[in-house]
Amino acid sequence: MRSKALGKIVKTVAPAFFWLGLWQFSAVLVGKSLILPSPLLVAQTLWELAGTGQFWLSALWTLGRIAAGTALGVALGAALAAVTHVWTPADILLSPAVRVVRATPVVSFILLVYLWAGSGRVPTLICAMMVTPVVWENLRAGLASPAPELLEMARAYRMGRARKIRYIYLPAALPYLRSGVLSSIGLAWKSGVAAEVLCIPRRALGTQIYWSKLYMEVPSLFAWTAVVVALSGAVEGLARRALRKGDGER
Repeated sequence: MRSKALGKIVKTVAPAFFWLGLWQFSAVLVGKSLILPSPLLVAQTLWELAGTGQFWLSALWTLGRIAAGTALGVALGAALAAVTHVWTPADILLSPAVRVVRATPVVSFILLVYLWAGSGRVPTLICAMMVTPVVWENLRAGLASPAPELLEMARAYRMGRARKIRYIYLPAALPYLRSGVLSSIGLAWKSGVAAEVLCIPRRALGTQIYWSKLYMEVPSLFAWTAVVVALSGAVEGLARRALRKGDGER
């Protein structure tokens, strides 16, 4: 048991040390922090930033915007999946539009939405637009996955719609929904922070990344990016854990 736990720690820590070592070696080789700062310099910059109120306000506002956008996208994707599953004309009409949204570069939507909404709302709306197609496609596949034998049995026993949804469709669709939500979290963070960089809302991690780039503060640029990566990973980990508990897994 102890050796298994030790092996798990090694598998987690060893890659981190390898990439940090490669980063440090590359920074020494380049020799200019303006081009590639060392991990220690980035960590020192991050520590200094964490001592300011602006750091925590930016992180909290970005977290709130992306969480709201993700929740909105999941709700819209689930609603679209349900409508297109039960009503074929809706599927014919909406499927091309959803696929166009998924295929269009996110920067195009950011610039368009920026014309219609305030800068503070753009990241939330962009997150929702990017999450919706992912959830829709996954949940749509889940709703179509129940075996025909189960549906035939439900008809034979005259099972009501509510019981069909509870005992047939929900168990089949939940794993697909979980996969869609987990897949969309990273996409939501990428698109949301990109929207912040372009729209520059007052309090946002993307805004801090923009100013760091503008003033060539490369250690700060790395530090703010590290915060985005850490928050994205933490949110995904919490979501994965919550969804597993909700699905009865341990």
